[in-house]
Amino acid sequence: MNGQKKSRVDNLEKRVAAITNVLQHLLNESQMLKDLSVGTLETVKLLPGYDKAIEELKNKNEEMQQVSENETKLEIPDGQ
Repeated sequence: MNGQKKSRVDNLEKRVAAITNVLQHLLNESQMLKDLSVGTLETVKLLPGYDKAIEELKNKNEEMQQVSENETKLEIPDGQ
């Protein structure tokens, strides 16, 4: 009986170690993706026309928000 308990504990320790390794790998991958995205963003910022493109995106976003607000106002029934 004692051998079975030890075997089970050993098995659980191996599983915990495997899960720890997977989590560590995921954390490393996440950090690499963050570094890649920051690097890509900084590179894009150096491209010609970046400021103009950002302004256009801001304008489009504002227009979409106004349209969304107008649609929301139309959907709300009065007096309820």
